[in-house]
Amino acid sequence: MNLLKILDNLSNEELLNTKSSRRGSISQFKNTSKNIALASIPFALAATSSKAKAATASMSAAAFQATPTEVLNFALTLEYLERNYYQIAMDTDGLIPEADRAVFAQILKHETSHVDFFKAAVEGSGEEAIAEPTFDFTGAPGGLDLDPFGDYPTFMALSQGFEDTGVRAFKGQAGALANDNALLTFALQVHSVEARHASQVRRMRGQKGWVTGGTAASNGLPDVFNAIYAGEANTVQGGVELATLFPTFGGAPAVQEAFDEPLTMDEVLAIGGIFIVS
Repeated sequence: MNLLKILDNLSNEELLNTKSSRRGSISQFKNTSKNIALASIPFALAATSSKAKAATASMSAAAFQATPTEVLNFALTLEYLERNYYQIAMDTDGLIPEADRAVFAQILKHETSHVDFFKAAVEGSGEEAIAEPTFDFTGAPGGLDLDPFGDYPTFMALSQGFEDTGVRAFKGQAGALANDNALLTFALQVHSVEARHASQVRRMRGQKGWVTGGTAASNGLPDVFNAIYAGEANTVQGGVELATLFPTFGGAPAVQEAFDEPLTMDEVLAIGGIFIVS
């Protein structure tokens, strides 16, 4: 099965929008959740009760950082940005080489589905979906002067930046949906597809498929993108310093790559705001 087929299956529009499919997905999620949870417990964390309590308290606090509607509108804003970015790129003659167009056409299809899903989720809750912002992908609102639709390497670099930001953004808001199993399930489905987008674009740029280090430079981008990777050099997970535990398996760099770090809503909006006019 090729990459495009895998991505298409993981962003199945019928799965995202059909009630019966949602119920089946949630049922399957419930049936396997206990085994998944047991298999994923960090042994060092489980053996340190005080650190486990601290981690649990932190997760609980995250659940009150925003309402589900606020999180959905936040996600919708990010999806608007990505959809518009790829739509403009696909409509720009001569920008994307023919060999790469199928990949970005598929990503655009996913982002369009994500916009439709999050907008319907907000409106289905009886709230108003956030209006689509006006974007300036030169970065002029943030003092930048980029040319993503006139220079393919710049387009690719900004694509990586948007995708890497999106992955961390979804992770940062998962706690706010902890009490809504249906929304959390579908948000995580979108999150995993965004991670695959990020990995694909990174590899197309000659980078590793995962974030490495805590700077833009360590991820093949100019320093102006440092905010996207701030905190990714962390080696402490669940209150346990892991960098010295696996010296023969890559040490600190390997630990940094093994864990994605969340971004707060304010951090993401500061990054996205560089490209939002109004």
